[in-house]
Amino acid sequence: MADAATTPLLTSHEAKPAKALSIDDAIETYIGATGARQLLTAMLLAFAWAFEAQQVFMSVFTDAEPTWHCTGVAAGDPGSFCSLAAASASASACALPPGTWEWDRPAETSVVSEWALKCGGGGPALVSLPASSFFAGNLAGGFLLTTLADTLLGRRKMLVLSLVTMSVAGVLTVFSPNVWVYAALRFVCGFCRSTAGTSAMVLSTELVGKWWRNTVSVAAFVFFSVGFMSLPALAYTLREASWRNMYVWTSLPSLCYAVLLYFLVQESPRWLLVRGRKQEAIAALRQIASLNGGEGITTSSFTKLETCAGEVGDGVAGGEGMFSTLRSICERRWALRRLAAITTATFGVGVVYYGMPLSVGSLSSDLYLSVAYNAAAELPSSVLSWLLMGRFNRRSSLVALTAASGLCSLACVVIPDPEAGAGGSHLRLAAELASFFASCAAYDVLLMYSIELFPTSVRNSAVGLVRQAGVLGGVVAPMLVALGRERSYWSFGVFGLTVGCLGLFVTFLPETKGRRLSDTMEDEEETAAVLSGG
Repeated sequence: MADAATTPLLTSHEAKPAKALSIDDAIETYIGATGARQLLTAMLLAFAWAFEAQQVFMSVFTDAEPTWHCTGVAAGDPGSFCSLAAASASASACALPPGTWEWDRPAETSVVSEWALKCGGGGPALVSLPASSFFAGNLAGGFLLTTLADTLLGRRKMLVLSLVTMSVAGVLTVFSPNVWVYAALRFVCGFCRSTAGTSAMVLSTELVGKWWRNTVSVAAFVFFSVGFMSLPALAYTLREASWRNMYVWTSLPSLCYAVLLYFLVQESPRWLLVRGRKQEAIAALRQIASLNGGEGITTSSFTKLETCAGEVGDGVAGGEGMFSTLRSICERRWALRRLAAITTATFGVGVVYYGMPLSVGSLSSDLYLSVAYNAAAELPSSVLSWLLMGRFNRRSSLVALTAASGLCSLACVVIPDPEAGAGGSHLRLAAELASFFASCAAYDVLLMYSIELFPTSVRNSAVGLVRQAGVLGGVVAPMLVALGRERSYWSFGVFGLTVGCLGLFVTFLPETKGRRLSDTMEDEEETAAVLSGG
């Protein structure tokens, strides 16, 4: 009895096994410090968005309709048919007799003038074909290629492959003999470009500690604005040269950048661990640790990875195959519900994000200044999204941003047209810009939010689909803008209702502020159960 009485109570119960260390916790141990060189590598990855922006908005200059003027006798007669047509903003030179007019600049400065797209019987449909082909290719590539970064290729190879093929397609565009080949190559360029930004953002956030993820994500948006703003400067420099030079001077640097990434950037250790490639993950972590000054780290230093070996073994979502990640999402109601909610909200934001600049019109009669103003408008929204992600909940931030964008857009319906007076012009312009700023910030927050909502095993696929939802909104926007030229409620009214109502879908999503990143579907399910008290 005495022996029994002195026996420690702890020995009469089995000790609870310690919870296996998650991949996120193990990875955070090695990369959480995020030194300057490591952060510089992530910023280098984020710079891919600059080249992506150039391809997206290239057609603003290469496919622009040039201005023209009368020649000969008609030029000196203000009452001539040519002079009257030139004085009318809506008149076209195509109906004028040959020899009475000519382009203000050499014909080769635009595809419209070089191939006589507008005067050759094709009309607006043929003029818009290359740009439409680019976005069609972007949508197709987004749905067909986005899963490769989660399954067969990984983030790094997918990014490099996207940049190389996009750049090669851009170089080949220089040799287009007609608009049909040109449009086909623009489709290929859009198809290849579709996964570049997503892979760059996901990889850059997976290479840094959790405290730097939002900063790296916002850096991508800033670089996108930088790439956008570089176009008017480049176009102005080449304004008297062939439009083909624009593709040369944007595609070749992008190709060199892709080669640089191949040699300087390592694969995501999270993705490697989830795919069961532990030795490669250790090699990648050793590279990252060396960037932070950990030169003495050896393979034996990564013992914490052993504790998550079981999690690693089951990390391949949905098995093997190109579309295994999509199948994994569709098989789980919670994942499908999240994807449906965030893509619906992103579609609504995309309608305003792509449509509002078209409705605002030129802020200056100069094309180069107008594009520069639109590009610069995105920079403040990037800073706002960074502040919101760091200090406020994701859902409340998005509801506030989409509501603000919707209300400002609806205000444009009731504010008098710019022709009604200076006061109405200034008020309407302010409302339009406020709606655009809010939609830009909402779009940035949605992309960062989607990174946190989905685990490593399906993250690239999910973020890619979210981006394509925004592009789909951009496909709808031009049609609404065309209808709104006569009745503003078809543009601004529909914009406001769409972004305001669809933005409420984020309330169906879980809050992720302060949460660690999950790496497998099972890990995310367990985390969600703990947070819900189940």
